[in-house]
Amino acid sequence: MTEKTTHFGFQDVPEGEKAGRVRGVFGSVASKYDVMNDAMSFGIHRVWKDAMMDWLAPRPGQRLLDVAGGTGDISFRFLKRAGHGHATVLDLTEPMLVEGRKRAEAAAMADSLDWVAGDAMALPFENNSFDVYTISFGIRNVTRPQEALNEAFRVLKPGGRLMVLEFSQIPNDLMQRAYDLYSFNIIPRMGQAIAGDRDSYQYLVESIRKFPDQETFLGMVRTAGFENAKYRNLSMGIACLHSGWKI
Repeated sequence: MTEKTTHFGFQDVPEGEKAGRVRGVFGSVASKYDVMNDAMSFGIHRVWKDAMMDWLAPRPGQRLLDVAGGTGDISFRFLKRAGHGHATVLDLTEPMLVEGRKRAEAAAMADSLDWVAGDAMALPFENNSFDVYTISFGIRNVTRPQEALNEAFRVLKPGGRLMVLEFSQIPNDLMQRAYDLYSFNIIPRMGQAIAGDRDSYQYLVESIRKFPDQETFLGMVRTAGFENAKYRNLSMGIACLHSGWKI
């Protein structure tokens, strides 16, 4: 029996290899990850994350699980909006968590934060543990995204909220072509100049193109069991927010 394959950017690789390759990408770019996010998106990723918080409307005392949470960007925003609560940052890549712990916010919020190395497809948490599950620019790197969504449903409490922020598809062909020109020609060069790593950013651009479009992903959210599932395009669909509830 041949091993199932999945995509790693535009390459097909055995499913068992993808997590290690993703770990390699993010381990390589961890120290420059936040700087590169600002450069690649001209800072717009901050606007998208604020839009995510606006729709999420964190409440005091909520427990957040931020999967693929990396350097803690979403968790810090969540805790500031909530006033008080608890956030668990889970990431496959230990160097990303190390960078997160170095941030000034991490020291100020240490009592409200946990940092856990783990896999989105096999979360090391009990059923019905969290009020909110977020994953930002991470689910496209998961080997089997449907399993990650199923796990999100499992660990959320009844009444819990899923929120996914991910790059998506622009519904206008001309604009999509212009965006592709920028992505494939400029972003890998930025990766070389800023992070000293062209290949990792080439992978990240390719992985965006392999990710399901808005409606297809909405169907996956519903398949996992989430109700009242909806999405909102950001910047004309360059990014998209998907929301669902465990009812």
